[in-house]
Amino acid sequence: MSPPTCLLFIAIVVVGSVLLPQVPVCASATIDVYYAPEDHPIDRVVGLYTRATRYIYVSVYGLTAPSVVKALVEAKHRGVDVRVITDRERLNDPKQHSAVKTLRLAGVPVRINRHEALMHLKQVVIDDRINTSGSANHTTSGNRYNDERLDVITDPRLTVRAREKFLAMWNDHERFVVWME
Repeated sequence: MSPPTCLLFIAIVVVGSVLLPQVPVCASATIDVYYAPEDHPIDRVVGLYTRATRYIYVSVYGLTAPSVVKALVEAKHRGVDVRVITDRERLNDPKQHSAVKTLRLAGVPVRINRHEALMHLKQVVIDDRINTSGSANHTTSGNRYNDERLDVITDPRLTVRAREKFLAMWNDHERFVVWME
């Protein structure tokens, strides 16, 4: 490279590294990917719920799978802090309404969006160790029939970030309210 071309190249690299967002590398993270229907992602979620010891924070658009509701209620009875955020419009579905009502009757606090957009986040945070993400709702159809993806991420730093997002939503009383039937 000629000296002017070399200087231009260095300038582009330096400016690009300053202007482009840095993506941290999480060398310690493990990510397990499950696809529906073949990997039965809801069964994986239920397994995670049965091993939780401190808390389970669920933000999910669709929540109708009886096995998930049962696992969350059992976790609550074990003394695990279980909280759920879901979309208010989904409560028009009788299965979702019944599932959320069962959780509330078991003492699980539930919040719903009051804003006009969807609460479409599909994330679970467990014990500052594990968080999940992907397209999979907690529904039987999502587990058996739909093409879905569930990522189970084991990394304390990423999980703390997911927990912070959940708690920011939970504590945002302008956008989310307690569901009271």
